[in-house]
Amino acid sequence: MANGWLKSYKLDYKLEQESLNTEIDKALDDYFSKNGGTGGNRPDAKLLLQDKYNNFYPVLIEYKGYKDKLVKLDSNGQVDNKTTKNEPNFKNINAYAVNGAVHYANALLHFTNYTDIISIGMTGFKNDDDKIEYSIGVYYVSKTNFGIGQKVDDYTDFSFLKKENFDEFIEKVKNLQLSQEEIEKLKEKREREIDASLVKLNNDIYQNEKGLGEDDRVYLVAASIIATIGIPGKVKPLEKSDLKSSTEKGDTDGDIIVRKIRAFLNEKKLPEEKKELIIRTLQNTLTTDNINKVENGESQLKRVFTKIVDDLGIYYKIGLTTDFTGKLFNEMYRWLGFSQDKLNDVVLTPFYVATLLVKLARVNKDSYVWDFATGSACLLVAAMNEMLIDAKETIKSPDELARTSADIKANHLLGLEILPGVYMLAILNMILMGDGCSNILNKDSLKDFNGNYGFGKTDEKFPADAFVLSPPYSAKGNGMIFVEKALSMMNKGYAAIIIQNSAGSGKATEYNKKILKHSTLLASIKMPIDLFVGKSSVQTNIYVFRVGEAHQKDDIVKFIDFSNDGYTRSDRKKASKNLFDTDRAKERYQEVVDLVRFGKSKLNILTEKEYYEGYIDPENGADWNQTAPIDTKPTLEDFKKTVGDYLAWEVSTILKNQTLEDDRLGK
Repeated sequence: MANGWLKSYKLDYKLEQESLNTEIDKALDDYFSKNGGTGGNRPDAKLLLQDKYNNFYPVLIEYKGYKDKLVKLDSNGQVDNKTTKNEPNFKNINAYAVNGAVHYANALLHFTNYTDIISIGMTGFKNDDDKIEYSIGVYYVSKTNFGIGQKVDDYTDFSFLKKENFDEFIEKVKNLQLSQEEIEKLKEKREREIDASLVKLNNDIYQNEKGLGEDDRVYLVAASIIATIGIPGKVKPLEKSDLKSSTEKGDTDGDIIVRKIRAFLNEKKLPEEKKELIIRTLQNTLTTDNINKVENGESQLKRVFTKIVDDLGIYYKIGLTTDFTGKLFNEMYRWLGFSQDKLNDVVLTPFYVATLLVKLARVNKDSYVWDFATGSACLLVAAMNEMLIDAKETIKSPDELARTSADIKANHLLGLEILPGVYMLAILNMILMGDGCSNILNKDSLKDFNGNYGFGKTDEKFPADAFVLSPPYSAKGNGMIFVEKALSMMNKGYAAIIIQNSAGSGKATEYNKKILKHSTLLASIKMPIDLFVGKSSVQTNIYVFRVGEAHQKDDIVKFIDFSNDGYTRSDRKKASKNLFDTDRAKERYQEVVDLVRFGKSKLNILTEKEYYEGYIDPENGADWNQTAPIDTKPTLEDFKKTVGDYLAWEVSTILKNQTLEDDRLGK
């Protein structure tokens, strides 16, 4: 029926139609092969239409000849294509027209370069009067809505696809908006899927791909992702079919991937020294003989590359503003044979905590942010996001916004990471999240860093006015050595760090006293004990500083007990979600930011037992973890309650004894 209707409108089919059919069929083969579906499933109609700006839009149409089979939505009003285990819900995909069309669109997002797809579902059936009744559902599937799909409008036929109507239709598509709440829900849903996919991928590589060390696995994931991102019109993404598993020198699978990475980095205009460092690091793994050895017609490198693209491609192609490689980082380390202490030293700060640190450090579009123990760059990603959000909200000129955004990514972020494998994750994370990797340095921040830009303006000091940090706890003073070094190199601004709370109660006394000679402690925030559940059980605190002013004994410090942050956490290994907002968590986090900045007037959800304004001794260094004092002086109400409780007990005792005496006398 769908094809018949399309023909009746004489739509403007493009010459690319045949190549589109081939590309879609190939993408669907890959997609169904990955997800265990049937390769025979295909849309009932496929079009490639073009708007007035010469942008192409694949149009996928799925037809079901049954009543009430147009679309199946979940409780949030979204196309219900995932099970509770975040796996494809083939029952809905096969039964409902829109669900099938959206499913096919995700295959294109995953395995082609198309990022904006029109998914149409249609149903038709004969009613009791032998007349055909039909329904049409039109959805927009894009990287901007995380592949979930948004309903465009209600339509009674396909005339909106005609050339004279198509531009107006696309304008309507472009004006679709998601609320911030919808965006957050979609991000959370996709992030749960990412977690499940990362577990599956890493377990597969760990169990089945022998001879690959920990760093090798990190480098292979980084290389595969960089090679398949592509740059529209300039660098074609590497396809699985491009790897031929040849043994010819210069044309092995490793050689092909290295060439694609080089082409990508060239177009990104990275500093030459930076580009060569990345290529050299990845090349050491990609071009080894063992990984390029061909067995049964395929190299190990191609096999691993295929697994990575199949399991992760959809997520990094839709441009999630999340710490994607941070999740990868944590999952990789879940399988490594580290001791517990070492494992605790490399845990990832949850992204919502990273965002809290960034807000406490008062980061905005004009900030210059650095991190002396970058890890996977989670904190810098959060900082960059906050800066770009502020720029978008305050700059109304598109040209100025573009210039400011580019400047932020190139010049306003600096991170240092000494471990090569983790450093490569930081590079990858910043490339995926917005390309702010120019000044991510593979250096020891305590020994080899002089405060200058790492690339480009290497003779200039980085004008840091915001510092964020989650240090390795094994470092001196539980990591306070990094804080003292960074803050001593700043002239102004704010800092927010998360660290073991013993750093504020005696483990880092000397470093703390040095810090207070040039910076003011504004707040000490006790975080939940299970913040790093599954990774570490240490108590952590966040310390917030104003830089450039020595702490005076009369400076007020805000002590916040944030043990109840509104989240409930679990550590179920196979669970699709381990973090639950059970008591206004987002509002609680914002309240902490407001309390630190504006004081007690912002106290709302938290109680006076959880918020206390007090003082520290700048010459002490071990009195940073205070709690609200408990008033032990009894009140009149306390006295009345005590007397009342006593009288009630005495009367009860008398009545009980009287009852026993009556029973004894047989009354």
